Amino acid sequence: MYAFDAEQCARFGVVCGVDEAGRGPLCGPVCCAAVILDPDDPIEGINDSKKLSEKRREALFEEITQRAVAYQIVFISPQEIDERNILWATMDGMSQAVAGLNPQPEYVLIDGNRCPPDLSHPAKAVVKGDATSASIAAASILAKVSRDRYMKELDQQFPQYQLAKHKGYPTKLHYELIAQYGIQPFYRRSFLKKQGYWHEP
Repeated sequence: MYAFDAEQCARFGVVCGVDEAGRGPLCGPVCCAAVILDPDDPIEGINDSKKLSEKRREALFEEITQRAVAYQIVFISPQEIDERNILWATMDGMSQAVAGLNPQPEYVLIDGNRCPPDLSHPAKAVVKGDATSASIAAASILAKVSRDRYMKELDQQFPQYQLAKHKGYPTKLHYELIAQYGIQPFYRRSFLKKQGYWHEP
């Protein structure tokens, strides 16, 4: 994964990786992260966040935030997701994350099959990038851990939805709890309309 990034650095200069977490859930924000890793200080164990245990992700989060050259984490609210749709809300979050880096990269690697149209840098979309590029994998860890922490905090405030258990994803249990307790401001109404759920609390 570091070899892939080294190849990009050799061709383009300073590279950052970008990824998101939380495109699929019914509630909460989508979280986007951008990371510039130090090629001379590789962090052992970086991998696609989905392949790591929660404990390992948490440990790597601390290492990445301490040792990266730069990183930025951006939350896009459920309201913005409803207004713009999940794709464009995510694209906007990715652009904001890159714009917030200091120093700025010279080239951007985006996880997935498309790049945000308003990026002010040359960029490449990398399908399964979080299993290909160390910097994209690092961004996936920052985004996933940040969003999971947010959902756990929300769970403290609204324990009836059991958000710590399903993290807002559309599970059978989650739908049952929505039917029982209605929706709160942190729900993505556009996602629930599709499912025929429209209960005010």
